[in-house]
Amino acid sequence: MKELLVFQGPCSSRSGYGDHARDLVRALISMDRFEIQIIDLRWGDCPRNALTTKDNDITSRIAVGNINRQPDVFVQLSVPNEFTPHGKFNIGITAGIETTLCAAPWIEGLNRMDLNIVPSEHSKNVFLNTSYDRMDNRTQQKVGVLKCEKPIEVLFEGADLNIWKKTDEIAKTVHEDLSTIPESFCFLHVGHWLQGVEGESRKDTGGMIRTFCNTFKSGTKKPALILKTSSATFSVIDREQTLAKIQSIRNQIPNAPNVYLLHGDMTPTELNSLYNHPKVKAHLSFTKGEGFGRPLLEASLSGKPVIASNWSGQVDFLKHSVMLPGEVKQVHPSVHWKDVILPESGWFSVNYNYASKVLKDVFKKYKDYIPNARKQRRYSIDNFSLEKMNSDFKTMVDTHVKRTEQVQIKLPTLPQLKEV
Repeated sequence: MKELLVFQGPCSSRSGYGDHARDLVRALISMDRFEIQIIDLRWGDCPRNALTTKDNDITSRIAVGNINRQPDVFVQLSVPNEFTPHGKFNIGITAGIETTLCAAPWIEGLNRMDLNIVPSEHSKNVFLNTSYDRMDNRTQQKVGVLKCEKPIEVLFEGADLNIWKKTDEIAKTVHEDLSTIPESFCFLHVGHWLQGVEGESRKDTGGMIRTFCNTFKSGTKKPALILKTSSATFSVIDREQTLAKIQSIRNQIPNAPNVYLLHGDMTPTELNSLYNHPKVKAHLSFTKGEGFGRPLLEASLSGKPVIASNWSGQVDFLKHSVMLPGEVKQVHPSVHWKDVILPESGWFSVNYNYASKVLKDVFKKYKDYIPNARKQRRYSIDNFSLEKMNSDFKTMVDTHVKRTEQVQIKLPTLPQLKEV
């Protein structure tokens, strides 16, 4: 009988965590070691419509009702403060941390599990380097130190090379979306426009738009910036609010270049088509912090230049890309989030002046950046594929989770009894 493994995570969610959950479940299935049952959870306000009739390998394993025995292995994909052990061996998997510090409940959660898995060296280092004084509630005297005491392994989020690849085949919907854009040279940014005043949100979408517009406000031949973004949903209200924020920045800059908004859901195939569209020349991110930076990995597989912040999760795989310098600064009050983005933590701020020079150079000397972009594509293929992630995950599980031994008891041979 196979060992029972219960996987708890947002498998049906249309989100980054949902994508990772489905990849992990399929990796576990491919090991052919466990009987797998799934506890499917909601992930915030994200739609739960990612599973289709083609996903029977996952839907057929979603538990209905109670699971009738303790799992040999329990795997939970969530934020660490929610980690709760239910198995004989417990694995906590999280998308990591984007800042320099994590909250005490996260460390406590990590310590409840037997093994923790994060997607980047940045996340691992933050978890290992965060510590808090343990205080006696009665005397308020220090009685010890709270720090991560359980193993942490790094498992990157692999890209499916059947989807994320260089191609000349552009989806009809993407071709139609970009057909009205007159510019032949466009920078592309993919990512949510998150909470925070301009220049302080995690993706720094506002600061990126302002830098782009200031960089190309003069001259007759200008590139465009395409934003595949939204604030929280794909509603009409969200779209209008996002357009208003873009226009507010452009209105402050005379002769600003065009900024276009793509707002709405895209399939992975459509998004890969967007990365490969001939009008899209480079991928741009001023992110302040990433647990991993999955869209940047996927974009790198188009073979076009990636321009990104030189800090946090993405530096693990962006080895031949254009990395923007800057400095780590304390997070702004407008982004504080209880137990997630702490007031005393920090994250990265791109040097806008340097970034402006890079954007100009990429626009003027584009061909000079193609050789490194090709090297980056090759590096991503060789080291960060879904196939390699599956292999690394299997090695990790086999190393840490000892197999249940089938003990055979050999009974002694009894002498035959003879009648007297």
